[in-house]
Amino acid sequence: MTIAITRKISPRFNECEVTHIERTPIDLDVARAQHEEYVNALASLGCQVIELPEEPDLPDSVFVEDTAFILPEVAVITRPGADSRKPETESIIRALSPHRPLVHVTEPGTVDGGDVLVLGKNIYIGISTRSNDSAVRQLQELLAKYGYTVTAVEMHDCLHLKTALTKVDDKTLLINPNWVDTSHFKGFDWIEVDPSEPFAANCLPVGDGIIFPTAFPKTKQKLEQKGYKIQAVNVAELAKAEGAVTCCSLVL
Repeated sequence: MTIAITRKISPRFNECEVTHIERTPIDLDVARAQHEEYVNALASLGCQVIELPEEPDLPDSVFVEDTAFILPEVAVITRPGADSRKPETESIIRALSPHRPLVHVTEPGTVDGGDVLVLGKNIYIGISTRSNDSAVRQLQELLAKYGYTVTAVEMHDCLHLKTALTKVDDKTLLINPNWVDTSHFKGFDWIEVDPSEPFAANCLPVGDGIIFPTAFPKTKQKLEQKGYKIQAVNVAELAKAEGAVTCCSLVL
């Protein structure tokens, strides 16, 4: 059984952290309806969804991806880069502890799960405003005994590494090559986002499908032409908080 952990949207969602886009008002009712559509998409692709209650005082807490990342051997509890988000890990520790042994990134390391891309035994960490070299060093020490190699990746002009590229399958990446040092990923097949859709590089493979935003039809067509089954969801209000489809779940 594939489990997906999600969290309902905070009533203070409009106070979310915004770094690389202009802040615009978020309609909470629409955002919640879109999040429900996303949760339904996870369920339709075979996930048992564990939906955590909203955190009224944590505006960004719907973005559970940033609090942890999941490996077959352990779950890594991150230390989010924005101070307002550090308390989000407390409930995630409780949610994940029945499923995996836990290891923790500690001060002075900071890392958001959105900056973590796991490709087999290689883990890539985007060095961003939220994730630093100390976390990379810690993760290499924590995970070496499980056979993982942790590599820092330079990126720019976007919030997280997984804004610039995500895994489509074991051999294929969806990528915006303008936002990331691509030298680390030469061994993979690339599907490049349509140039008119720079934010389209974030997709979420689940089961036999891929959850993907309705906002990027040209890139969606590229994926479909490669034979991928797309489960399209409208996450336009979540995107106003720099959210995307990987951000809203922890899949294990």
